[in-house]
Amino acid sequence: MSTGTMAAGIPDKGLPDTALPDTALPGTGLPGMAVPVRAHGRLVKKLGHWTTARQFDVRASRGVVVLDLRSPQLAADGAIEVSLDIDHATVKLLVPDGAGIDDGNVRRIGRCRVTDWTGVSTDGGRRIVLTGEMRRAEIRVHRSGVAILSAMCSRAYLADALRARREGRYPAIDDPTR
Repeated sequence: MSTGTMAAGIPDKGLPDTALPDTALPGTGLPGMAVPVRAHGRLVKKLGHWTTARQFDVRASRGVVVLDLRSPQLAADGAIEVSLDIDHATVKLLVPDGAGIDDGNVRRIGRCRVTDWTGVSTDGGRRIVLTGEMRRAEIRVHRSGVAILSAMCSRAYLADALRARREGRYPAIDDPTR
């Protein structure tokens, strides 16, 4: 949940961060600008079709960030860059099958790890480049069914499912490729 502050001039009504429109996020979709994602002592989930940007600036301390990078609105050509500055935090990346994770440019201080249990990348798959610094932090990569279950365990999914039922369509948060 949000903390009750104003983001991009929009008063916060206590809605989850996924309820803010895409245009409310500074730098979203503008070429050459990274989308800021901040989680200091809280949980921030960006699920479904939340952006078209290809660069993200993730800063977190003692918090959790969930980034959904499965949307087909993110073009398959070129790399998606995730710049990290995380301390005692967890970043969960929901990626499509076949995506390659390049974590060679991440500076690790203390006990850090990148966990990708089912990680099998393909030549034509999406490429995600991680850069920056991790301090006693963890990055978890979820694919296919695990990514769908991670997205479904959120309030945003419940709200999207109820809205989809009223509109006679399928929810988009669990599987953005629909």
